[in-house]
Amino acid sequence: MYLLAIDTSANASAALLDATNAHDVRVMDSFTSTFSNDHSEVLAPAIEGLLKNAGIEGAGLAGIVVGVGPGPFTGLRVGLATARTLGFVWNIPVHGVMSLDAIALEAVAGAPETEFVVAIDARRKELYWARYTSTGQLLEGPNVTVAEEIPALPVYGAGAGLYAERLRAVGASVVEGFEDLHPNAVAIGTRAARQLAAGEQPLSTEPLYLRESDAKVPAVMKGKLL
Repeated sequence: MYLLAIDTSANASAALLDATNAHDVRVMDSFTSTFSNDHSEVLAPAIEGLLKNAGIEGAGLAGIVVGVGPGPFTGLRVGLATARTLGFVWNIPVHGVMSLDAIALEAVAGAPETEFVVAIDARRKELYWARYTSTGQLLEGPNVTVAEEIPALPVYGAGAGLYAERLRAVGASVVEGFEDLHPNAVAIGTRAARQLAAGEQPLSTEPLYLRESDAKVPAVMKGKLL
């Protein structure tokens, strides 16, 4: 079966996966933007290109998998709106996966010996993070806090590289080779394929914003909107 995976919790990312064998998910093609603010411009054309190159119609997909965050409000909703719209048009199911789980899946491939944390940038000098077992099972989170409130465990993800000194100050260790890692569609899709094969139900597409949007209605406009 073929799955389309989407994640916009960081950079815009999309992937087409052959998940016929959930233990050996094959990446047919993928796309990740090199910019962090072009989600609405590049995502739809990227998806169109992936399907065209593979010769697959959208209605022929087994489903769509989308990262539900946590992530910035504006970027995250582009991916969610795209996934929901395509799922409706093509009449196929849409599944959600917490975006931090994508990095956790990659961390587990390195056979960690202890519990670990996945952390990415949440802006405002904070991090989105979650704690996992050594086999990648979620124990806590997702949360949004300052770096000093993260458990004293190995930390994977771009948040670790961003606040390395602050994390080390509270006993956490930054895992080399993973300190610039962002969630990506390939890992999102792989995680969902394994869940579905195991009979587990992925998340809904309800977004995990964790806090309000940075964009606010100017005070001078509020009276006019009421």
